[in-house]
Order: sequence, then structure tokens, then C-alpha cells
Amino acid sequence: MTIPSNLKYTKDHEWILLEGEVATIGITDFAQKELGDIVYVEVETLDQTLKKDEVFGTVEAVKTVSDLFLPLAGEIIAFNDALESSPETVNSDPYGKGWMIKVKVANVSDFDELLSSEAYSALIGA
Repeated sequence: MTIPSNLKYTKDHEWILLEGEVATIGITDFAQKELGDIVYVEVETLDQTLKKDEVFGTVEAVKTVSDLFLPLAGEIIAFNDALESSPETVNSDPYGKGWMIKVKVANVSDFDELLSSEAYSALIGA
């Protein structure tokens, strides 16, 4: 299982890459394996400003539907449109082409409160 050290993580199994004040967000390798084959990713919050921990979308797998929680407050400025036609990319490349949204972060210092790769590894028992 892959847990890149350059990313931060949440207890809800999202990963975050912060570049300046823009965060790229997706679900972790652990999450996609737990969900199974992903068949649909829905994000209806584009151009909206949400608070931390608000639901920004859902991911649907063959066996379940899971809410996606925003790890940092801010404005959702991009959705990975490629997931509309190829949601399985989340399974095959969760940290690359399987990213879900980009967020203009309201408070960059909140990034420091997220889990390190070591803390996330401990959380999932990896």
C-alpha cells in the first residue's frame, strides 16, 4: 500500500497536496482498496466555499457510496473532469490522475494540523 510522504492525510482517508494556497485532494490508496471498484465520482460543489469537514461530494463503488469530506476550508476551484468518463482512475492512480478536486484554501496554516504519512500509516495499521 502506498502512502507518499510528501502529502498530508485525514482520518476520513483523503490525501492533500498543498501548492501555495491551492490544495489538490483525493482519496488514499487504502480508501480505494476498501471501497473496491469505483464506478462514479460526484462533486456538485464546484465554485462553492465550504467549511472544513463539510461534504464536497460522493464516491460510488460497486458495493457502497461514501461521502467525501473537505479537509480544509476554502473554495472548490476545480474538479477532475476526467473522472466523469473514467472513475476507475481513482483505483489505478489515486495519488496522480485520480485526484478529485482543487481548493483555494482559506487558511493555509490549517494544513499543519493534518496527519503526516507516518501518523496516517499508524491510523490504518500499515
